[in-house]
Amino acid sequence: MRCPFCGNEDTQVKDSRPTEDNSAIRRRRYCPECGSRFTTFERVQLRELTIVKKENEKQPFDRDKLARSLRLALKKRPVEQDQIERIVNSIQRRLESLGESEVPSKVIGEMVMDVLSELDKVAYVRFASVYRNFREAKDFEDFVGKLDPDAE
Repeated sequence: MRCPFCGNEDTQVKDSRPTEDNSAIRRRRYCPECGSRFTTFERVQLRELTIVKKENEKQPFDRDKLARSLRLALKKRPVEQDQIERIVNSIQRRLESLGESEVPSKVIGEMVMDVLSELDKVAYVRFASVYRNFREAKDFEDFVGKLDPDAE
């Protein structure tokens, strides 16, 4: 593993252990060249996933981008970071188990919407406002009205 500080190719593993949810191996590493310490995570990848965007643009699946989107929607909400990591792991496993190497971005968006609708309604509305491209207050009213049909 290359040292992120000095670029040295020869780093040493000092400690390895599974993450709390056993979805990855956490490795503490040491660089003998510059003396820096850093952490890496090793995950099983069942298949290479390619995301197909709306305009047929293709890009590799980026779990960090998914995590950032969730963190943004859940900002200042009562949800722990490890919960977000479990959601990302779950969505990634579901995508890999679909059996397809190319997945439409809409599939990921709907998976996130499903999770957030159960987890936190505020985060659900935040994510939906971007995902569904709300343009005016009426879009929010219509969406929230569908959440609670008894609300006026």
